[in-house]
Amino acid sequence: MESNSSRLAYHHCYEILRDKILNGELPGGTKIVEEKIAAELGVSRTPIRDSIRKLEYEGLIVKKRVVNPTEKDLRNMFNVRILLEGYSARCAANFLRENEIEKLHEYVEIGRKGTKEEIMSANESFHNDIVKASNNPVMIDIIDRMQAIIYLFRKTVVIYNRPHLIDEHEEIYEAIKARDGEKAEILMKKHLETDLNFYLHIMSNG
Repeated sequence: MESNSSRLAYHHCYEILRDKILNGELPGGTKIVEEKIAAELGVSRTPIRDSIRKLEYEGLIVKKRVVNPTEKDLRNMFNVRILLEGYSARCAANFLRENEIEKLHEYVEIGRKGTKEEIMSANESFHNDIVKASNNPVMIDIIDRMQAIIYLFRKTVVIYNRPHLIDEHEEIYEAIKARDGEKAEILMKKHLETDLNFYLHIMSNG
């Protein structure tokens, strides 16, 4: 049976590795060498191996390298997001309570006035709250599994200051507030398509 200390070591290593990937310290394409990381973190290779396995499951590591999504990978993932989050936006318009809808408005306000970190966090919460409105554990789980990769894209979109991002969030919020499920779904799909095109543009000019 797994001891508490080995579970803690694994969790600690996983968090460190994940943060290094998400903050760009380990850029896309970096080879992950178990022995090297174990030595750096002062742990055995077991927790490192387990951490790598989880990061592979999340899509952050592919074939022992930090993910460097291709255009095809991006399109595939965004296609899934467009379908699921579009449907979730329709559900949000139908089922969210008034106070939950007002929370979406708060995220929009932070998106206009916050620091980069606050904007990142508010954008993430805006999408997550809408996904949860689907009340479909399978869908929530699929998006959850993609969260780390989605974070990388959102970060790029915020850092490069994508135009009209918050305006689009506000339009989605207004449609949900008006209980117009069809409009909310259309706007969310359009919003994510624009995100994808913006990201592809950065990739091709990077």
